[in-house]
Amino acid sequence: MKITDALLPELDQELATTRKCLARIPADKFSYKPHPKSFEMGALAVHIATMLGWGETTLQSDSFDYAPVGGEPYVPPVIKTNAELLALFDKGAAAFRAALAAAENDTMMKPWSLLGGGKVMFTMPKVAVIRGMIFNHIVHHRGQLSVYLRLCDIPVPAIYGPSADEAN
Repeated sequence: MKITDALLPELDQELATTRKCLARIPADKFSYKPHPKSFEMGALAVHIATMLGWGETTLQSDSFDYAPVGGEPYVPPVIKTNAELLALFDKGAAAFRAALAAAENDTMMKPWSLLGGGKVMFTMPKVAVIRGMIFNHIVHHRGQLSVYLRLCDIPVPAIYGPSADEAN
């Protein structure tokens, strides 16, 4: 059995749920933040959407340096509308899912490193990066986003069961 056969159904479920949350964010709430130390809602949503590209990058490379010495640092895209946000998410979801479906077990077990300014931040097997730094990371920030939605009186979708606003 391929490792990815176990991951793909989970990815599909999390992508569908995450997209429902992102779809509810009106552009006029992109600048909302519940606390001075918090992300703005739009920035949080972009962060979630761009993680899918990180998953594809993990599968197709051996490392990523978010601030390469002598190079341009990673800068997230600027999104102005919900349609742009969902297009970014959908594009990333399709590319990540295709890359994950194509990955063989030996690829999933290869080490992958995150670097910052040429310094290794961590190295772990790609499967651990996909589970921990992509899947779990998306779920973590989607949880934050669901709180933002509630605080803005935007109906929270059912996630792992019904919400106060929606049945499964």
